Amino acid sequence: MAQTTLIISTLKKTLKSHGKTYADVAKYLELSEASVKRMFAQQTVSLNRLDAICQMLDMEITELMQKVNDSTARQISELSDEQEQQLVSDRELLLITIMVINNWTLEEILQAYNFTEAQCIQHLAKLDRLNIIELLPNNKIKIKISSNFKWRNNGHIQRFFRESIESEFFNSKFSKPEEKLVVLNGMLSQESNAIFQRKLERLAREFDEMAKEDVTLSLSERLGYTSVLAVRDWRFTVFDVYKR
Repeated sequence: MAQTTLIISTLKKTLKSHGKTYADVAKYLELSEASVKRMFAQQTVSLNRLDAICQMLDMEITELMQKVNDSTARQISELSDEQEQQLVSDRELLLITIMVINNWTLEEILQAYNFTEAQCIQHLAKLDRLNIIELLPNNKIKIKISSNFKWRNNGHIQRFFRESIESEFFNSKFSKPEEKLVVLNGMLSQESNAIFQRKLERLAREFDEMAKEDVTLSLSERLGYTSVLAVRDWRFTVFDVYKR
């Protein structure tokens, strides 16, 4: 699935570099633009359609795969345990890391947070040494993580956010228009559970795709949202007293 994400991400970048839009792809494939957007968001581009899109761009699939390989070679998909430890031990550095991963510029960070320019550049230089970004002339930031980047499973960053979720995230009535809490309870077979998990993974990919597409918008048009998607074999312990 990670490879599929890389292919779709590379294809989208290639379309953009050729000045092509979803509307152009839709016209070429004789589909609606909504269908094309859904196809990319859900990563369900068939081999035949992938070949057709490559033809539209006057390139072969093998050329697209080479672009994927080149991109993977230059970028990282996961930090080491030691690197994550460095981030989580320095809250300022972790905050700036999250900002740059979400494509904030130096100017935007300075406008939103109480850092001096020197402090911010110092942290950015450290991220450069950690290979997360490349700090370019005039303090421009080039992100070096891959499109399938993720924090280490049960690593320092995941544990840090889990603790925050437990203590802060659910401290809300979820009554605002931009908030939503859905609690489901039911009995599923193992097969149904596996299907549901795949749907959760697809939804997570769609969230990530929308975040990537909205990068071009100004910060005033974007808000920081957190979504927690989970399923597990669990029952309320408050009812344990009634168990035989």
